[in-house]
Amino acid sequence: MPPVSARPPRRGASAGSGGPSGAGPDPPGPPAAVPPVALLLGAALRRDGAPSAAMLRRCAHAAALWRAGRVGLILATGGALRHPRPEALVMRDLLIAAGVPAEAILTETAARNTAQNIRLSRPLLPPGAEVLLVTDRWHMPRAAMIARAEGLPVTPAPAPPSGPLLPRAAWTLREGAAILKWLALRR
Repeated sequence: MPPVSARPPRRGASAGSGGPSGAGPDPPGPPAAVPPVALLLGAALRRDGAPSAAMLRRCAHAAALWRAGRVGLILATGGALRHPRPEALVMRDLLIAAGVPAEAILTETAARNTAQNIRLSRPLLPPGAEVLLVTDRWHMPRAAMIARAEGLPVTPAPAPPSGPLLPRAAWTLREGAAILKWLALRR
């Protein structure tokens, strides 16, 4: 009786033949595709350690991208700022609670600002992966500009806006000033 194989033989090969010609192992197939990665930028924790509305919104969007099959991995990035627990670890817990398996989540826990989010996350990304940048719509222009300046091509995937218009407008104005500051510091 021929040995039982865990996989069926390739077309043109018979079980135990060693390949289509019968002379040696089958040639390797095409390399496995690298799954797209959601680069989930941190957002402040409240003083009591609870996630902010921005963090909840960003995590919900990253989890939705994973559930829809648009990404195979999520890299949560953010260090400890106002609270001793790093933002990335809080986001990991939120993602797991939203149904994303722990093995689909990577974390970067040292970044303290957007530029560090990008710089410190880059070495953790799988080579060749498409990167979907997840942050708020008002934060996206600066975050994408920083990513591209760091040599990281990204596809914007902003979290849907929520909440009253006035605070969102204020955050948009704040980001305009932050872009000018970032550009001035790069000189």
